[in-house]
Amino acid sequence: MANLSLRQLIKRFDKTEVLHGISLDVEDGEFIVLVGPSGCGKSTTLRLIAGLEELTSGEIRIQDTVVNHLEPKDRNIAMVFQNYAIYPHMTVRRNIGFGLRTSKLSKVEKKARLEEVAAILDMTELLDRRPSQLSGGQRQRVAIGRAMVRDPAVFLFDEPLSNLDAQLRTQMRLEIKKLHQRVGNTIIFVTHDQVEAMTMADRIVIMKDGHILQVGTPSEVYHLPANTFVAQFIGAPSMNMLPARVSQGGVKLASGTVLDIDVPSTQDRNVILGVRPDDLHLTNDSALLEGPVTVREPLGAETLIYVDTGGDEVIAKVDGRHPPVVGQHVKLTASTEELHVFDARTGTAVI
Repeated sequence: MANLSLRQLIKRFDKTEVLHGISLDVEDGEFIVLVGPSGCGKSTTLRLIAGLEELTSGEIRIQDTVVNHLEPKDRNIAMVFQNYAIYPHMTVRRNIGFGLRTSKLSKVEKKARLEEVAAILDMTELLDRRPSQLSGGQRQRVAIGRAMVRDPAVFLFDEPLSNLDAQLRTQMRLEIKKLHQRVGNTIIFVTHDQVEAMTMADRIVIMKDGHILQVGTPSEVYHLPANTFVAQFIGAPSMNMLPARVSQGGVKLASGTVLDIDVPSTQDRNVILGVRPDDLHLTNDSALLEGPVTVREPLGAETLIYVDTGGDEVIAKVDGRHPPVVGQHVKLTASTEELHVFDARTGTAVI
């Protein structure tokens, strides 16, 4: 296992700067997920750690050693790519063993290590098959096995599940999580899928346009988003955002509803009120929002309803057994503890 430290990483391609001085500390054995939209810099960060891209400026430390100028093979890392990158003409045994080609272990030790990894990945009976005889999930396990067999300080995963179908992705998420719990290596995992990030990570690093916007546990980034981007990127469906204004110490919606929310500054200013669909509940009493249902999306145990609140459409998650029908006028409420207030100009969380 290893700790990893990134200090003020800057990366430029020609004159274009794609990473703008990002810093991050990763503890021994942590499972860190880098998540964000395409082009945010997450894969570039991973490639810099691996040594596959040259750093413009900054410092990368692995196990307290600066590795900026070390070759990839000398960094004690292993990388699993999106496209498996396994050899079709080799058996599973030879593919996994390929990771030990430069090792100084004896043949007996290499064989023991290979069989140990195959057992951990439940692939012992597949060792003599070729990749063409395997499913997509099994091929990805071969790629993981080739990385594991080296016993690296840090595992780097670059969107390894994006080529799998939905069922296999769910299965592989669970297998990688179980693998981490068994072997305890430090893992840096890149994905654009916030569900993967939420279900797998010890901590999530949310990136946008070459900046880190927030680092926190899945619970922290979901319940305490630092800004409107994080609030809407994490969570499905994303957080409802409603224009509002701080007025006399409260928050006034466009509908005229005034909420008794203690905003740090009493100065009048435009804000955005955020509320997650999970936190909106049907009510027959005084309502935070109300209007007709325009669309229903049944999900089984729950149903998403889209409600026109008079210019703003909001999404609420309701009981799937008896959801309101389209056209029905509904009232929605939420606890003030479940509401978020963001500055309208900067997007930064106010409370």
